[in-house]
Amino acid sequence: MRLLLGVDEGTTAVKATLFDERLRPVREARRDKVSRHPLPGRVEQDGEEVLEAVVAAVGEVLEQAPGEVVACGLDHQGESVLAWDAESGSPLTPIVVWQDKRSQEILDRLAADEEPIRARSGLPLDPYFSAGKLTWLLEHDEAVAHARAAGTLRMGTVDSFLCDRLGAGFATDASTVSRTQLQALGTPGFDPWLCERFGVPEDVLPQVRATVGELGVMCHDRWPVELPLCAQAVDQQAALAGAGCVVPGRIKATYGTGVFILAHVGEGVPRPAGGLLPTVAWEIAGRTEYAIDGGVFAAGAMLDWLCRELGLAESAAALGPLAATADDSAGARVLPALAGIGAPWWRPAAQAVIAGLNGGTTSAHVARAALEGIAWRVADVVEAIRESVGVGVDALRVDGGLTNEPLMLQLQADAIGAPVEAGSADATVAGAAALAAVGAGVLGSLVEAAELLPVDRRVEPRRDQHWRSCEHSRWRTFVEKAADLA
Repeated sequence: MRLLLGVDEGTTAVKATLFDERLRPVREARRDKVSRHPLPGRVEQDGEEVLEAVVAAVGEVLEQAPGEVVACGLDHQGESVLAWDAESGSPLTPIVVWQDKRSQEILDRLAADEEPIRARSGLPLDPYFSAGKLTWLLEHDEAVAHARAAGTLRMGTVDSFLCDRLGAGFATDASTVSRTQLQALGTPGFDPWLCERFGVPEDVLPQVRATVGELGVMCHDRWPVELPLCAQAVDQQAALAGAGCVVPGRIKATYGTGVFILAHVGEGVPRPAGGLLPTVAWEIAGRTEYAIDGGVFAAGAMLDWLCRELGLAESAAALGPLAATADDSAGARVLPALAGIGAPWWRPAAQAVIAGLNGGTTSAHVARAALEGIAWRVADVVEAIRESVGVGVDALRVDGGLTNEPLMLQLQADAIGAPVEAGSADATVAGAAALAAVGAGVLGSLVEAAELLPVDRRVEPRRDQHWRSCEHSRWRTFVEKAADLA
């Protein structure tokens, strides 16, 4: 049996899944990861721990694999960065996770250049992106300064670190570089002007290559075989492929630590309005396809916090059944903004808010308000996509752990006024495998791959347009007022 391996290096866990040639899961393994918060606004992970999680998860699925792995696809947590030594491979810094806010001081200093930076990169000045994080490390970390002086400094996103350490080269891909804010949209590689504005030397950054193809070989002494790397992408772009959104007009939302909504728009370089972002979906055989993107920076993270710190339920998975015991939120509101508010608001200083409580408010009401808050934040982005692209949304493809909760799907369909469709596989890791299958020639195209990833659940909206318009207007008023509390 010929097998495809998808490796998903996400924010909260590493997942490795073997698929057959029809993209049916065969074996899977998972390793949870630890995020640390050493200071307010800072979110870090340990590079060696992340590498170990990848090695262990992949090693587990390769044990007694029922066939030959002919292609491997790696996706990763997008905008997170670190620095390491070129000679030893040892991390010089923690991984600065995409949620981290330390680079705000860098962005404040660049405020006068925001308009040309945004015009060139397509991205607003926000701590979410990689460039400001890299600048902060260059300016504040002593080990980085010493390695730079010695000529042994390497910096980049987590995929480039993993590929470097696992033998596939110091390289990243076209989808990733579009998330760094160091690329001029529509041009390949890193942009010298943007690198100069941020003070990031190009010679410490990875090679930029296509998303799929013969990208090298990954190996480790704990793995029984070498793995042909045939795809490398940002996790959300992998999820776009895994959700079957491979032709213009299809939209997906992945519910994990946050919710990230991407709409495939084809080969033309997009210039979206309404607080949405242009991004490279993937580069395949010299052809670059694009998407527009909107991120909700806290979803599962908000539910985890409510359980861990407030004891609302034993786990985030238990919040859904608790919320389902309430007919409504009884006026309670939750703004999921543990890492600021992303698209289309772009309020990085905003903080999470729980409001509308009274003596009759129960834990079930707050749990339901938290799910409603996530649904309305996604609706904010979907509405911006409708306005920016100028077309209707026929359906929203969804994936991620939260989509296992029926109430979440119903709330989402009601909030956007369109059907919500969920597939049977984890779209992110399936997308990594699908991209690898195309890169290895196992499948002829992503359209062919999408036909192998059917929808198995469809939830129709139950609310009418009048209700939706009124409730969305009330939600926007709440967000404006709650965001100002910071």
